[in-house]
Amino acid sequence: MSGLSLGLLALAATFTLLVLRIHIGLTMMVGGALCFLAVNDGDLSALLFSLNNLAWSRLSNYDLAVIPLFVLMGQFATHGGLSKAIFRCAAAFVGHLRGGIGMSAIGACAGFGAICGSSLATSATMSQVALPELRRHNYSGRLATATVAAGGTLGILIPPSVPLIIYAVLTQESIAKLFVAAVVPGLLAAVGYLLVVRLMVAREPEGHSRSEPASAAERFKAFLQVLPVLGVFLVVIVGIYGGWANPTEAASIGAAACGLLAFFQGGMRSAGLRQSLLGTAETTAMIFLVLLGADLLNSGLALTQMPTELAEWVKQSGLAPMLVLCAILLLYLLLGCVMDSLAMILLTIPIFYPVIMGLDFYGLTEVQKSIWFGILALMVVEIGLIHPPLGMNLFIVNKVARDVPYLETAKGVLPFLASDLLRIVLLVAFPGMCLWLLSL
Repeated sequence: MSGLSLGLLALAATFTLLVLRIHIGLTMMVGGALCFLAVNDGDLSALLFSLNNLAWSRLSNYDLAVIPLFVLMGQFATHGGLSKAIFRCAAAFVGHLRGGIGMSAIGACAGFGAICGSSLATSATMSQVALPELRRHNYSGRLATATVAAGGTLGILIPPSVPLIIYAVLTQESIAKLFVAAVVPGLLAAVGYLLVVRLMVAREPEGHSRSEPASAAERFKAFLQVLPVLGVFLVVIVGIYGGWANPTEAASIGAAACGLLAFFQGGMRSAGLRQSLLGTAETTAMIFLVLLGADLLNSGLALTQMPTELAEWVKQSGLAPMLVLCAILLLYLLLGCVMDSLAMILLTIPIFYPVIMGLDFYGLTEVQKSIWFGILALMVVEIGLIHPPLGMNLFIVNKVARDVPYLETAKGVLPFLASDLLRIVLLVAFPGMCLWLLSL
């Protein structure tokens, strides 16, 4: 049996276990183990040796400490009440406009995502903060829940982003460059969502009340309350890209700053601190288990030569590079209906990355191609979070808004999905959207 056939069988076994609801980390370990056993005629020695080395090399990697630190920063922001200050600031500036409360929710999601790095945490937190205000201002259940669910996806698109860090780890790409490349697409996503909210408010027949216009003094006070949050974001991003702090050091500074802000500004006490530490430990353990499973699967697939053979087959097939890219993005959209975003990245990047790197797109260099594809993959994963029927953000928001049927929320996100698809088309056609900032 060829290496390509062995690799495809291992992937089929992995997807079968996923359908049976086995944890993604364990399923990838099983897939990788099958590859090792098939290539070595059932001998366990190579499998055990590789698993031992992979666990040591992955979990002893200093650079990987950036993940729990960014997760801790998000936990402090979530449990420290910083989301309320961000929402109040956004509402002070745009709440008096038509659709302003919905726009405030999007702006608050973007601001919270800049210090959180998790879409699920952003959706869960902003559901508690923004949904009551949206309903109080006569927003329909469909529009209110869809706005928060879509806004939550900004948590992974605006840096710092945990999925982008995972992509950097898998591809040995620069975290700093990926963060900078994600800034413009993240801002475009936020602007696109603001336009969708404005158009949807104009189409709904019922009137949406607006908040009273804030005075200059009130706006200045609201801005002062979020200024430290903005400072944390700038310190992390500028520190990483400026070269005076590596990602781990910048994440440490950001986590400490968010902890102090949550304590003095958000009123976080011992219960919030305990929840933040436990949440960080649970999330980090889950991510590291999935990373270890992905390492074993990737090593097994590399042993079968499946990724190399697939990349060579695509290269020799004569298919247009853009056609291959569109097929990969379409597959991502389909996987997003049934799979978690982190699982999508860890399971597919080792397979698709060699294929993309072996093709020519607009004459881009290897580094440019790697960064461009990383941002594209992140944006498609973002769609999976709100793509029916299994968009995780939809379930999180509906858990808070129990009076709104899930089907209504799913219908409400369709205009936001249209905005996402338009942005992907633009980024595919114009890679400079994410690369021009790096050229500066």
